[in-house]
Parts: sequence; C-alpha cells; structure tokens
Amino acid sequence: MKHLRNQPAPGGGSTNDRGSAKSGFMWFAGLVLVALGVLFYIMVVRLDRVDREVHQLNTQANQTSMKADAASANAAAALNRASNAEQSAQQAATQRDQAEQQKSQAQQQAQQAEQQAQAAQQQAAQAEAKAEEYRKQREAELDRLQQSLGQIASTRRTAMGLVMTLGSKSIRFAFDKSTLRPEDREVLSRIAGILSTLKGYQISVYGYTDDIGTKDYNQKLSERRAQSVYDYLVHNGLDSTIMTTKGFGEADPLVAGNSEQARATNRRVEIGIVDSTIKPLSSLNQQ
Repeated sequence: MKHLRNQPAPGGGSTNDRGSAKSGFMWFAGLVLVALGVLFYIMVVRLDRVDREVHQLNTQANQTSMKADAASANAAAALNRASNAEQSAQQAATQRDQAEQQKSQAQQQAQQAEQQAQAAQQQAAQAEAKAEEYRKQREAELDRLQQSLGQIASTRRTAMGLVMTLGSKSIRFAFDKSTLRPEDREVLSRIAGILSTLKGYQISVYGYTDDIGTKDYNQKLSERRAQSVYDYLVHNGLDSTIMTTKGFGEADPLVAGNSEQARATNRRVEIGIVDSTIKPLSSLNQQ
C-alpha cells in the first residue's frame, strides 16, 4: 500500500509537485500583482506630482502671463507718458521760442516807443519853445497896442487881453442918447486905424448907461450905444466877423454915486481886445 501512494499520478508528476508548482505560480502572480500595484502606485504618485507640477506651471504661466500683460500695459502707459512728455516738451520748447520771440518783439517795441517818446518830448519841447517865443511876441504886441491906445483913451490889461474904456474924456454920450458926435467919430477913426492892423484878435464892444430909468430901458439903450460904435468901426475898415456887441445897462458902473459927473462917467462904451491865437496867461490877472 505504501508503494501505491508513492506512485506518480497518471498524466504527469506527483500530486505534491503539482501543488508546489501551483503555489509557486500563485506566489509569482501575487508578486507580479504586488509589483504591478507598486508600479501603479508609483505611476499614480508620479502622475499626481506631474499634475501638480503642471498645475503649478500653469499657475506660474498664468501669473507670468498676467505679469507680462501688466508689464506690457505699464510699458504702454510709460510709452504713452513718454510720448506725452515728449509732446509737452516740444510744446514747451515751442512756447519758449514763441515767448522769446514775443519778448524780443516787446523789447523792440519798447525801444521804438522810447525813441518815439523821446522824439515826441523833443518835438513838444520845440513846440513849447516856439509857443513861448510866439507868446512873448504877442505879449510885446499887446504892450505896444496898449501904449498906442492908451494915448487915445484909458486902456488896461486883463487876463484875456486889453480893455479900452471910452468914457467922458474920449466919447461923451448925451443923456438918453446913443448917437455919436463929430469929435467922437474922430476918436473912433483913430482907434479903427490902430485896430485894423491887428491879426488874430477878437473885438467886443460893450455898452453901458447911468442909473436913471428902468433896467429894461437902460439895457436897450446900452445895446444901441454899443451898436453905434460897432457900426462906425466897421464903416472904417474893421472886419465885422471878428466883432461882437453886448449891452450891460446900468450894471457895473465905473464910479458910484448919482451925481451928474458920476452918471456922465458911467455913460460909456468899452472895447475888449482878446488874442484868439494863444491861451491867456494865468499871470495876467485883471488889473
């Protein structure tokens, strides 16, 4: 019986050998599976690591892209600022050049204005000197005229020129009369001969009365007396366009009082002679 148990099984080795082979195969398969598991784990780990690295790389790439975009935007902004700064600098340079040109033009204009002012001052000084010389000539002429007329009737200087009073010693008007006597005409002829040589003068004839009568009547009487003298002077050659008349009635008497002598003195005509070519001097106050 023992012999029978040790006999090989039909179709191949013994039962123990088949068991050992199966056990070895199972062990090898397990080993392979373990190895495959380990490999799979390693691969999973590596794939996870790679995935994380890829994620990090993507994140870094995105950050880098964002930084690049920001840098590009900053660069564009900087370029724009630089362009604006360049334009501003060009504009500033242009404005500076224009300001320099304007400054130069202003200096030239100021120099021209100063030269013109100096020329104007010189012209004004020359004109003033000529005016002063002319005024002195006219003053000397008025002095000579005063001397000449003063030999005929009372003549005084005023701020405007001369005033000649034709009172009772030169022309005597009768009471309530405006007619001229022959001796009055002779006096006026002499006056007309002197005044007819004048150039640049205005002549005014003023009439006055005494205090007898109403103011209205005396006003009209004074106007008639002034007109009588005016007419005679024009008749003797004086230019009527430079002459005027005015009556003052009994106003502004030469002497106060109601005596016949005072009234005869106040019945008069005055002739005003005004230089129309120059302004009167303030120093020529009425005497």
